[in-house]
Amino acid sequence: MQRTRLKDSPKVSVFCAISCPIVYGPFFFAEGTITGTTYLDMLQLWLLPQLQNILMFIFHQDGSPAHFHCEVCQYLNTVLPGCWVGRASGNDQPLMLWPPRSPETTPCDFFLWGWVKDRVFIPAFSQGLIDLKARIVAAVKNIDAPMLMHVWQELEYCIDVCRVTHGAHIEHL
Repeated sequence: MQRTRLKDSPKVSVFCAISCPIVYGPFFFAEGTITGTTYLDMLQLWLLPQLQNILMFIFHQDGSPAHFHCEVCQYLNTVLPGCWVGRASGNDQPLMLWPPRSPETTPCDFFLWGWVKDRVFIPAFSQGLIDLKARIVAAVKNIDAPMLMHVWQELEYCIDVCRVTHGAHIEHL
């Protein structure tokens, strides 16, 4: 009998964004490796068009190398000057720099990915990419407005802790 191990399961690169009332996504990358170019394409063709009618928001990226690719930063400087958080250099115009040693300060990191994984990686494990993507879509669709409101309250708490500790390393929030 052949047993499928989790490490042998299908893999997919996925992007989501969270605002207080809605989750945008999931967006599945066709490429196996996400580069600055593929990430920029997703921003330009998929995410930012969905955000055009929102009057005010801050786009918070994490420290992923694709997120601070020079063309990505140039694009964000053009379309969201002073309204993005991320790694930056030179003439970039973020609202603030990505805080070092802070992987758990984005709602996707401290909430979304754990939520999705808890619902996707359950027995019987996915048997292919179509099933894996369907499980991810279903998990994201099950996130409702009260859950997102709670996530935003947690984010405010995380920001307050960072403010009080002046960005020091925090083991447990």
